[in-house]
Amino acid sequence: MTADKKSNGASRRAFLKGAVAAGGAVAGAGMARAAGDPDPLITEVQDWASGLGEGVDATPYGLPIRFEDDVVRRNVEWLTADTISSINFTPIHALDGTITPQGCAFERHHSGAIELKKEDYRLMINGLVDKPLIFTYADLERFPRENHVYFCECAANTGMEWAGAQLNGAQFTHGMIHNMEYSGVPLRTLLEEAGLDTAGDLKDKWVYVEGADASSNGRSIPMDKALDDCLVAFKANGEALRKEHGYPVRLVVPGWEGNMWVKWLRRVEVLDGPVESREETSKYTDTLADGTSRKWTWEMDAKSVVTTPSPQSPITHGPGPLVITGLAWSGRGAITRVDVSLDGGKNWQQARLAKEGESKALSRFYLDIDWDGSEMLLQSRAHDETGYVQPTKAQLREVRGENSIYHNNCIQTWWVKESGEAENVEVS
Repeated sequence: MTADKKSNGASRRAFLKGAVAAGGAVAGAGMARAAGDPDPLITEVQDWASGLGEGVDATPYGLPIRFEDDVVRRNVEWLTADTISSINFTPIHALDGTITPQGCAFERHHSGAIELKKEDYRLMINGLVDKPLIFTYADLERFPRENHVYFCECAANTGMEWAGAQLNGAQFTHGMIHNMEYSGVPLRTLLEEAGLDTAGDLKDKWVYVEGADASSNGRSIPMDKALDDCLVAFKANGEALRKEHGYPVRLVVPGWEGNMWVKWLRRVEVLDGPVESREETSKYTDTLADGTSRKWTWEMDAKSVVTTPSPQSPITHGPGPLVITGLAWSGRGAITRVDVSLDGGKNWQQARLAKEGESKALSRFYLDIDWDGSEMLLQSRAHDETGYVQPTKAQLREVRGENSIYHNNCIQTWWVKESGEAENVEVS
């Protein structure tokens, strides 16, 4: 344990000890209530302790208590002409841990969320296969299934920040992401069921996947990825997929950009090469500084963001013990380390990971400090198991210029003011 950690821990213990000595109550400003000044919330019987509460059937499907009704997905109206082909954002500033509740998980649509009954669902496997097959939902349930936790991140997450600080809130700068436990059948299992002998040498083969909605959102995926970890999923976090997440079946493509996670999955075609669809030519390509664009940048590079404190989650308790927390992830593997800077990247401290990083899943990090009430330029920097280190925006611009959109994994800066309020700024 470092000297800083020792003093930090001692200070925190002293604070907590003082709170207990003063009656154990902490005032709204974060100060322990003085002894002899009774708190009626402790000393008096309250309404909620004087009568009966609701019965077990009051909310057949459990919903958050009304005091948390501000923890919701939010849209940015000016992003698109219509919400039918738009996106909303996960309230990452208000969550902890790593698993995203489905009801809070961001959604992206190209032609709106559709209603498709299990009984009407069909999945076709065709193309260069030994025997083209059509599966019903009931068919899929009979195959051996797996459970995996993965993040899904839109390629445009943080995309509006390329030219400079734009949106004031972690929800809006980094909220095009969710992390859920998916249950389903490996795509490999279904392809093998159809037979791949006809395809011949698989190293140069592709699959083309499309959805049942009006957009179809077709994407080409190299065969080696299709046979690796892609999952045909019908559950998330233990329950059926929500309509907005592709009920009854979606494709999970771990670590790769979210537009490839085709919802309402209806067809998988084995081909000799990529289709070069709209979503992989005019869209989801990366503009470079010289004006050219590159494609096939599927993997989401290591990235992180401090979620508290941040513009939507300011410091409200004044100087003293402060928990700095955030999220980190990498499409290339597991997060191994996260550093936090209080001074805009001049000095870094290693944060504590809540648990060992999981491959292609969110990691939660914490840094416990004693805040003296002075301004901070708060940053985080992620490291993954490949040795990759999250870059600054300046480093990205050297390659991509200022007119790109996708795959912006730069270090984020929050200017935390003496008041505890925070603002999105750019320093590097």
